[in-house]
Amino acid sequence: MAGVQPNSESPAPRPRRDDDREIESLEEFDQVVAAGSLAGHRVQSVDLTDRTFALLSTDTTEAVFLGCRMEPDAAAKIRAGGALVFPPIPGLPFDPYRGSLYAPEELFAGLIDDGYDATPDARAYHWYQRTKSDGDIFTSMLRSIHDDAVSDALDELLDGARVVGVMGGHALERGSASYAGAARLGRRLARNGLTVATGGGPGAMEAANLGAYAAPFDDDMLDAALEVLAKAPHFAPSVTDWARAAFDVRRSRLGGGASVGIPTWFYGHEPPNAFATHIAKYFVNAVREDGLLARCNAGVVFLPGAAGTVQEIFDNATPNYYGSRGEPTPMVLVNRAHWTAKLPAWPLLRSLAADRAMESRIALVDAVDEVPEALARLTNGKAS
Repeated sequence: MAGVQPNSESPAPRPRRDDDREIESLEEFDQVVAAGSLAGHRVQSVDLTDRTFALLSTDTTEAVFLGCRMEPDAAAKIRAGGALVFPPIPGLPFDPYRGSLYAPEELFAGLIDDGYDATPDARAYHWYQRTKSDGDIFTSMLRSIHDDAVSDALDELLDGARVVGVMGGHALERGSASYAGAARLGRRLARNGLTVATGGGPGAMEAANLGAYAAPFDDDMLDAALEVLAKAPHFAPSVTDWARAAFDVRRSRLGGGASVGIPTWFYGHEPPNAFATHIAKYFVNAVREDGLLARCNAGVVFLPGAAGTVQEIFDNATPNYYGSRGEPTPMVLVNRAHWTAKLPAWPLLRSLAADRAMESRIALVDAVDEVPEALARLTNGKAS
């Protein structure tokens, strides 16, 4: 499978195509320089302070350098040679030009010694809170550049992957039967060769990412992890304790299975979870929501949730209804009582589907154990 590897915490090395103009690492930079020219390439957030000779001696016509550190004489030469140079921006708690997704260790750096408020994730949220309504075009531009760079990295990571989304409420507590069920679902989907993608936050989202992380190990690993996590059941009142418990699990069993989390600083009071090995974190929630659902090409599972999950159901139903993304994406809603009585999204969804091709792509099931079979049926176009 291209893109995310199911039993690896790191993405596969990005294969370079003949027409690939993006450079996101020193290794790629050296390969391109060895081939003879940087002309027309885009170099993202690579530290080039030790590559002055290469920059001075290589054609950089129409190249673009985004947030790359370099010596002043190298920067002057490549500008004179027809390149655009966007220098690093000091003082930011994030890199707007980043060429890869976040890892949990990056967002939570400093957690163990100094607590969550010292982490890059918390500092980026506080920066967003300070700047989101200041009317400054510069800060809004930085947010947009960052989110576009994240989308680009996400597309590269998921190229060729069969992605299944697992949506559900952030309030689901560790230690509950529903949390354990969501984790088992994530594990089974990952073991079936699918890439699990979630909203990247706590609750049902974390549980599904945890399950994918546990997929390469024996079943006892997940049982032990659930016991550890139950000691810090919710991210309130202490995000620090909640996140530390997750890293305790990760340190006890290194090399877990890969999955994707797509959270947002818009809901910054909800921290990202540490079991999504690749994190595409956005400032703009609307871009995040649409991007998450659009990439779930193997189906979307909706566990019980509240307003956010209801929104995601109909965010996904709309392009299915109009056919704007081609073949309708399978949708499985879990827990009949929740989606027909407590929050009756199912009757409306079924009414929308009645005269459309999406009718054979939706299902309502009672329990998470029924989800894989339901997805298989819907993928074959059989209504349930």
